[in-house]
Amino acid sequence: MTHPITRILILALLSIGFVGLGRVANAGDFEDTKEKIEAALSADDRPEKDALRDKNRKPLETLDFFGLRDDMKVVELLPGGGWYTRVLAPVLRENGELSIAYGTGTVEEKLLTTDGFDQVKVTAQDAKIYRPTDARLYVIEDGVLGLRKVDMVLTFRNYHNFDAAGRKAMNDAAFTALKKGGIYGVVDHTRRHMEDDSSENRRRFDPVKAVSEIQSSGFELLDFSTLHSRADDELRYEVGRKTVTGNTDRWTLKFKKVQK
Repeated sequence: MTHPITRILILALLSIGFVGLGRVANAGDFEDTKEKIEAALSADDRPEKDALRDKNRKPLETLDFFGLRDDMKVVELLPGGGWYTRVLAPVLRENGELSIAYGTGTVEEKLLTTDGFDQVKVTAQDAKIYRPTDARLYVIEDGVLGLRKVDMVLTFRNYHNFDAAGRKAMNDAAFTALKKGGIYGVVDHTRRHMEDDSSENRRRFDPVKAVSEIQSSGFELLDFSTLHSRADDELRYEVGRKTVTGNTDRWTLKFKKVQK
């Protein structure tokens, strides 16, 4: 079942002339990449707690939607504890390249020092990410990625953490790093359209607003997916509450660099 906020997004996209719904945007054979993703997901050293989230996060389907191929140069922004890094690194190890940026401390300490992850690169090491005193959201300073002509930039459930300037800095950095035609994939928890800030929606973000902001950095919205739509998430509660944890409605947006 499609979540009501998804219907709002569809109507908003149609209102600006978006005609990409249902398009087949992924060129090339996905089979080799699919096998590598499946191998990464079933690896013996993958933590059980990570595997338990596969049903909800649908990594294979999500990476297929974004068009991941095993020979790409990919940047993961804000890898957190490395959940997606553990999937992406083995897939890209032989033919591609994975870089991580922003908030990489945990992954550097606990993952990149282990076998099989030594080829993951860390970039934007001068970036400063912090929450000013009494501020609700984080800022990004000196966030340039220092990369050019990468194929794909991905970030999962991080967009909501930053203020407007921080989000623009992240979008601009992704745009600069990507090659023309490169893909910017963003996933986050859904907030009701045009809803004011509250203690219950801090980790949610309006997808229509996200589209507008990311487009303003020069991207074209290529497609969106309902893979992570959850009709029974009423969008009323903070995503950490037991009633919605692991079952939040999330938007999944795919953008393309079309300029420069």
